[in-house]
Amino acid sequence: MTADAVGGVWTYALDLAQGLGRHGVETTLAVLGPEPSDDQRAEAGGVPSLRLLATGLPLDWAAEEPRAVGDAGAAIAALAAETGAEIVHLNSPALAAGAAFTAPVVAVCHSCVATWWQSVRTGPLPPEFAWRADLVRQGYEQADALAAPTEAFAAMTARAYGLPHPPAVVHNGRHAPAAESFALTDEPFVFTAGRLWDDGKNLAALDRAAARLAAPVLAAGPLDGPNGACIRLNHVRPLGRLSAREIGRLLAAAPVFVSVARYEPFGLAVLEAAQAGSPLVLADIPTFRELWGEAAVFVSPDDDIALAAAIQRLLGDPAARRTLGAAARGRSARYSVEAMTAGMLKIYRAVLPRFAGAPFPSREAAA
Repeated sequence: MTADAVGGVWTYALDLAQGLGRHGVETTLAVLGPEPSDDQRAEAGGVPSLRLLATGLPLDWAAEEPRAVGDAGAAIAALAAETGAEIVHLNSPALAAGAAFTAPVVAVCHSCVATWWQSVRTGPLPPEFAWRADLVRQGYEQADALAAPTEAFAAMTARAYGLPHPPAVVHNGRHAPAAESFALTDEPFVFTAGRLWDDGKNLAALDRAAARLAAPVLAAGPLDGPNGACIRLNHVRPLGRLSAREIGRLLAAAPVFVSVARYEPFGLAVLEAAQAGSPLVLADIPTFRELWGEAAVFVSPDDDIALAAAIQRLLGDPAARRTLGAAARGRSARYSVEAMTAGMLKIYRAVLPRFAGAPFPSREAAA
């Protein structure tokens, strides 16, 4: 399985590997891009069925030329053959473009430059995006199966790449925190987390809204990305990159959690907040509507005045925060690691004929 240590794919990969381990699947996790931090390595060390390999290979969306992505794909194919992997699970589908894999390839459509551009920018793809999108398209064509984390993003992906069928949908999942960690603070605050530098997260809108709020607005995550993107904040208080445990401590206070992303194929940070009982204020985009229904307050990502008003109403109404947080927590039960694992195992079975119709798989199996 491939992953990176930059965003939500890291969390997704560890949770899935842990879930697969319960079914006897051993996972070699090949990390591309920046090396995992010490706390990330410690997280990975807590998954007994996981072997972690930091490859030093470039991320497809940060590579400087197509050849670098092709070389990375070839290296992953060689690693898969060397380890005897029976499934290759690519969380970066562009790696399948032109690479000769000897095992079936399952590619997961977490995000891509083409759908990002459609959501965040206007006009045709610039050249530096066009060749990346072409590699993603080739990867989709080469994969034996495709998956996506929401119906909305599966449909968006199919339209963007002219796929004959949308990818299969397997919702992401997370382990819920212990119930006793939930607590509603008497001094409410606002919180967000993620790749803050990414324009798709639209943090600038929350920064403008924060100027209208008396309560502090805190943001966890990097302000500078590995691709050179960055954001500078005037009113939101940046906390830098926090470990999963540190974020968990903040969420235990059930802050008002905000994401006004223009582009979000799933949103693991939103799920983590919901599991902790935080009331959700989210951008009114198809993926969030699909996932959270009546369990969130939705606002236009273009209207920071309405955003500030929605947040302020919750800050001033503890009962409403409690009710909305309980609704979010209840809805979050749909997105468990067990459900995600079952969905991915179904796809694995479909591309492994020798396991078709049989319990998946024996202890010897590897991913």
